[in-house]
Amino acid sequence: MIYSMTGYGKSVLQLPTKKITIELKSLNSKNLDLNARMPSIYREKELDLRKLMAKQLERGKVDFSIYVETTADDTSTQINAPVVKQYMQQLKAVYNDGNDIELLKMAVRFPDALNTVREEIDNTEWAQIETEIHTALNSLKDYRLNEGKVLEQDFNDRVKNIADLLEQVITMDPERVEGVKERLRKGVDDLKEKYDENRFEQELVYYIEKFDITEEKVRLNNHLNYFIESINSTDSNGKKLGFIAQEIGREVNTIGSKSNYAPMQQLVVQMKDELEKIKEQLLNVL
Repeated sequence: MIYSMTGYGKSVLQLPTKKITIELKSLNSKNLDLNARMPSIYREKELDLRKLMAKQLERGKVDFSIYVETTADDTSTQINAPVVKQYMQQLKAVYNDGNDIELLKMAVRFPDALNTVREEIDNTEWAQIETEIHTALNSLKDYRLNEGKVLEQDFNDRVKNIADLLEQVITMDPERVEGVKERLRKGVDDLKEKYDENRFEQELVYYIEKFDITEEKVRLNNHLNYFIESINSTDSNGKKLGFIAQEIGREVNTIGSKSNYAPMQQLVVQMKDELEKIKEQLLNVL
């Protein structure tokens, strides 16, 4: 079973005086890259939240946000009355047209005219927020699982395509070997020179062995089976599958370089195309 690194999770908590929205977005990344956005009142909890995200999500470029929307008469900002009055007195000394409203509008724009009272986290409220954070995390992990199922089906299809192409290579191999023999024999005959038949047979065996792909065919088949086994295992992960894909690519490339036969090389090109698509999708696997 595999998980995608792409995911989305959201949870909303409605409190008497505010609505709190928790949102999680995840994209692929080599490591965990967490970007947290939250009101300053919750900043003291950020380290704990990062540890939680690292444990639950493991890898990915993750955007974690807490949005707070006030829904009642509840504000932490208050007018600093003494400072505002002082500003107004100074303004009257400079400009006084008897319109205190205009002076007040100007005074509240000056520094320190408003005080923001630092709020303390309410433990009961935070416990509710934590519950919603876990809900959002579970939602994101479910999303990742569903995306992983889509990737898994794609991998199975493409590995089967490579396996089918390998079967064609295996079927075609005797024809390739016979073609190599015929070309060599024709090349020698065209020289119109007498030659030692035994020596020719020895050289022919050496040449055929040099271009033999039996081991590569066996190893490639084993790697394909191991890839499918790894997808279905409990410890499946993108890095492990990436290593197996590299080994698959190594055998495919060797078959291509040894084949020396156009029809077989065409099959190798198709295998490489399927493998490249697998590698692209592996970047999204957790």
